Order: sequence, then C-alpha cells, then structure tokens
Amino acid sequence: MIKDSLNNTNVAAERVLVSPAEFKRRFPVPARGEETVWAGRQVIRSILKGADHRFLVVTGPCSIHDPEAAKEYALRLKQLHDELGDTLFIVMRIYFEKPRTTVGWKGLINDPRMDDSFAIEEGLSQARELLLWLADLGLPAATEALDPISPQYLADLFSWSAIGARTTESQTHREMASGLSMPVGFKNGTDGGLTVAINALQSVSRPHSFLGINQAGQ
Repeated sequence: MIKDSLNNTNVAAERVLVSPAEFKRRFPVPARGEETVWAGRQVIRSILKGADHRFLVVTGPCSIHDPEAAKEYALRLKQLHDELGDTLFIVMRIYFEKPRTTVGWKGLINDPRMDDSFAIEEGLSQARELLLWLADLGLPAATEALDPISPQYLADLFSWSAIGARTTESQTHREMASGLSMPVGFKNGTDGGLTVAINALQSVSRPHSFLGINQAGQ
C-alpha cells in the first residue's frame, strides 16, 4: 500500500483479496445449484411480468450471523416452499451485509467473527459455502446488494436482489443494479416515500457505463 502525505492518510492497513475468478474456482457451482438459481430467476421474472400468478414471498432473517442457524431455518422454509408451491414462490432472504444508520456490526462478510477482526475473505467463504448449500437444497436465495464489489464473488448464487432504503437514491447502486443478472427490487426511501424508488427503477432500466472490477479483480 502506498502511504505518504497525499495517499491513504486515513487508511490503517490493507489486505489483498483473492480474485473473484480464483474464489469461484475454490467454491464452484454444481449443476443442481445452477439449476436452482437459474430456475428461481426465471420464475421470479414470470411472476413480476404477470405470467405466473403465484405470490412471490421473500422471507428470512434480517441478517445472517450463524450459518448453522441459517441452515436450520432453511430446512424448515424448504418444507413450506414445497408444500405451498401452488400458490406461493418462497425465496429465502440471505443478507450478509448490513447498512448502518450510524455505527455497528456490518454483517457476516465484513466481520464474520463478530470481534472487529474484519476477516473479509473468511466472511466471503462462509457466505458462499452457505449459498452453495442452499442451492443444493433447492431453495432460491435473495440478498441486499450493498457493497459494489461483493457481487463479483457471490451474485451467481442469488435469484433475487434488493437495493435498500439507504441506497436506493445512490448513483453507485443504481449503476450496479443495472448490471446484475437477476431481478432487482428497490425499497422506498428512508422517509417512506415511493418517488425515490420509482426514479431508481427508471434509471436502472437504461444502460449505464460505470467503474467496477471484473472476475480477475481488475
């Protein structure tokens, strides 16, 4: 890390992450998992277009802090997913990142040990392992797209994404959402109004040119 009078004066340390491509080689998606994610995306698109008349239900914990507890929840939810499949399409909410109004724990990816050690690569690994397990179970997953870099590591395992109330008005998140490969929902603003979400939908429906990283981490 370059640190001098002009660069990184407020940065304490730097840790280099493995590239998204290498990370995915470590945790590849098997055929059954790929089918779960792809089919989930197709069903959600059909519901949103009105071609599938089931209700879309995205439900689950506010945030994941214990992957084993999340698996226990998922097993129970999968039973409902199968039993109520004629009328409901149930997707499990898997939020690994938490936007904070002030300060606080920022989620499993950022701090998986919940001790301010910020072992981000460990957090990404735990997140991907859980998502692969869910996909093999046959339960589609949903998340909030918060950090513009983490989708390169995890987005191939989500059937639906959300942009939250604190970021719906963000140009960065609108640009990111325009490039995501799954259906994306926008929440109303923090004031409860819908105008911000409507403006966001109009924005992301158009092509965008934006900065980002590719699978090589460049």
